[in-house]
Amino acid sequence: MHVLAADAPQAEDPTGFFGVLAHAAEWFIGLFQAGAENFVGLLTGIIPLLIVLLTAVNALVRAIGVQRIERFGEMAARPGIQWYPVRYLVLPVLSVFFLTNPMCYTMGRFLPEKYKPAFYDSSVSFVHPILGLFPHANPGEYFVYAGIAVGITQLGFGLGDLAVRFLLVGLVVILIRGVVTELITARLLARNTRNEGALA
Repeated sequence: MHVLAADAPQAEDPTGFFGVLAHAAEWFIGLFQAGAENFVGLLTGIIPLLIVLLTAVNALVRAIGVQRIERFGEMAARPGIQWYPVRYLVLPVLSVFFLTNPMCYTMGRFLPEKYKPAFYDSSVSFVHPILGLFPHANPGEYFVYAGIAVGITQLGFGLGDLAVRFLLVGLVVILIRGVVTELITARLLARNTRNEGALA
């Protein structure tokens, strides 16, 4: 019986036009298989982590109290250079951490109009640097950090160091962007006021 099975003719891979079709079909289904494997990896890896983190952060917000967080936003609206780090470093970090993307931008409602563009610039610039340590802050774009992380792990480096450096560089960048955007906004508002005065 085994001899007959061994003597049975083996089908050769198709060549020519049909070979191209067969390889194209294999590639096509392989693409979906790779997508399915990636999806299963997300279901067993990052998605449970995000659900637990979101639950923990929401519990922390309720424990601290929404009113206290909002009062802090009002304090950051005070004028003066000493409030730059509060307005463009501490407030965006707390907003992104507690409210996550895109709700973090709503903290700008406590700021005067002249500070809102700079606060937005700081906040939107921080939704990626925070991902390495706190992926709950911007889960929809975690693939950006994950793509960088894959390259780092293939080089043999640890992800903890990458996450901390990513966060620290992000803190410096958001402070600089906030201050620069506030200065640009002030110049544009002054120019707009002069133009309106000249037209009147």
